[in-house]
Amino acid sequence: MIQNEQAEKVERIKYLADLLNRAAKAYYAEDREIMSNQEYDALYDELQSLEGETGFQPANSPTARVGYEAVDELPKERHETPMLSLDKTKSREELREWLQGNPAILSWKLDGLTVVLTYHDGKLAKAVTRGNGEIGEVVTNNARTFKNIPLTIPFAGELVLRGEAVITYSDFEKVNAELGDTEAKYKNPRNLCSGSVRQLSSEVTAGRNVRFYAFSLVSAFGADFHNSRDEQFRFLAEQGFDVVEHYTVTEADILDTIELFEKKIEHYDVPSDGLVLTYEDIAYGQSLGRTAKFPRHSIAFKWADELRETTLKEIEWSPSRTGLINPVAIFEPVELEGTTVSRASVHNISILRGLKLGIGDRITVYKANMIIPQIAENLTCSDSVLIPRQCPVCGGETEIRQVNEVQSLYCVNERCAAKRIKAFTLFVSRDAMNIEGLSEATLEKFVEMGFIQEYADLYHLDRYKDRIVEMDGFGEKSYNNLADSINASRNTTLPRVIYGLGIANIGVANAKMLCRHFSYDLDQLRNADVETLSTIEGVGEVIATAFVEYMQDKDNLQKIDHLLAELEVETPVVEEGSQTLAGLQFVITGSLNHFGSRNDLKEVIESKGGKVTGSVTGKTTALINNDITSNSSKNKKAKELGVPILSEDDFLADYGIV
Repeated sequence: MIQNEQAEKVERIKYLADLLNRAAKAYYAEDREIMSNQEYDALYDELQSLEGETGFQPANSPTARVGYEAVDELPKERHETPMLSLDKTKSREELREWLQGNPAILSWKLDGLTVVLTYHDGKLAKAVTRGNGEIGEVVTNNARTFKNIPLTIPFAGELVLRGEAVITYSDFEKVNAELGDTEAKYKNPRNLCSGSVRQLSSEVTAGRNVRFYAFSLVSAFGADFHNSRDEQFRFLAEQGFDVVEHYTVTEADILDTIELFEKKIEHYDVPSDGLVLTYEDIAYGQSLGRTAKFPRHSIAFKWADELRETTLKEIEWSPSRTGLINPVAIFEPVELEGTTVSRASVHNISILRGLKLGIGDRITVYKANMIIPQIAENLTCSDSVLIPRQCPVCGGETEIRQVNEVQSLYCVNERCAAKRIKAFTLFVSRDAMNIEGLSEATLEKFVEMGFIQEYADLYHLDRYKDRIVEMDGFGEKSYNNLADSINASRNTTLPRVIYGLGIANIGVANAKMLCRHFSYDLDQLRNADVETLSTIEGVGEVIATAFVEYMQDKDNLQKIDHLLAELEVETPVVEEGSQTLAGLQFVITGSLNHFGSRNDLKEVIESKGGKVTGSVTGKTTALINNDITSNSSKNKKAKELGVPILSEDDFLADYGIV
């Protein structure tokens, strides 16, 4: 009996090691997820416990290895100092006991991609990802495009530091909003950041607003930090690095400081999955040595997710305009982290089946990182949810497609109303045709009633006025407001039209860039080939291919012609010699005197061929700020990089703008 139990445990260890390795590969190397973070942690803890019980540890066990192997597309390099994972706890008392009377530094544990930077003679010489902890990928060119990374620093000796490359939640939402193809949307900021940092083209990285937060100094030749981690942080800040938020704590105040972080996490824009505690005394921490996997000078604190038990009421199948149908769990409302939640995305068929969901099942739910509702566990596991064979919107056939190990459900009907509804929603949005009064719910009603089948139909809603004014939520006044907004949208610009078409990967900025390049000539745009488009700065092969494929579709071209017949598209007059700012980049900050808003000045700069960005970098031509002497972060960065700071008047005078 004992032998059988031992054999069963050994088989379970082998199974868990294989499963967790597949999950780690998906997460770290392929930027996708096949299980939740909580499920991974639970299975990891089970594996670690079983290995302790049995004394058996397979060579491929994730408890014996650190991270995952670097992908082959980028050059690889071995780290001079191995990057170990940290031991972790979810107990606040255990974290306090870990101090053993010693002061320590408590900081955010950011959720992005760890990168090691090396500086020689005050210049960024090398950037390498964590990789598997021993060998990482060289991403130096991409790192140079990070929004807040210093390209030069005051310290002239060799400096090596570690930090986290991250993409904020707000930037994540912006990038996803510009991805026309739902399949191309990223699931979370961590996946987006990982894919952005490890791009083969630094142009793609540059457009993703990647930021870098230093969390550890590895070495600084010749510098004396008086045996203090806090002094190291202060030194890094002095060099111009954004350092991770941190506090010195003792046993007396660590619990209060954890509570301080806890209050911030819900509204913190930088993704974080916990905290890190590191002994302030460098020598003491180093004297403790390390285990086979973890250093003893630091420990990670993972938020203990607030779990609530509830009942699954239904699975809602939510179609997108690309045909992808996402399962969404609807459950009895529960209170989580101060808010009431009643739904959580199940993401795909693979996760749905893995949870063995059934209507009426008792499930536990939590908020991942205290923000995103997720199903933690199915306590019933009836596994009775049926995968729909028909699309819930159009009734067309569905099919399950598998990419690598992930199965997803799709509607194969090209005329599915859901696809049209999502397309119309983008078309009427503020940055496109800017038609007010057409919510997604209203558009759905109009599609169902046959009022609109293509974009041009929006300009003939007057045919259905009598029926519209009788609809719930409408009346004579609402209809007239809608009609006025539709008529106002007839006078528009080509970039708005191009963006509104919803071409895959063509966001607002790309639409403007393409139109400027072809002098706002739609015929040239229609006939451009992939090779020509790919040569435009900021447009790679992926964007170019998507654009050309869209413009080569006869049905799309017919719809564009119908639409253009309803519009008056303003063509900016680009006079010879007017592109006086071509090739120049500017950053605008602070209040303005001659322009109503920064966008007004931005439009002037762009009309003259210039570019306006949000952050000061080595490529910035000038920072425009009427408060030249301020100590703002942009002013500091400009001074550090030697970028001129111009008042509004100086800018207008220097560049001959009237």
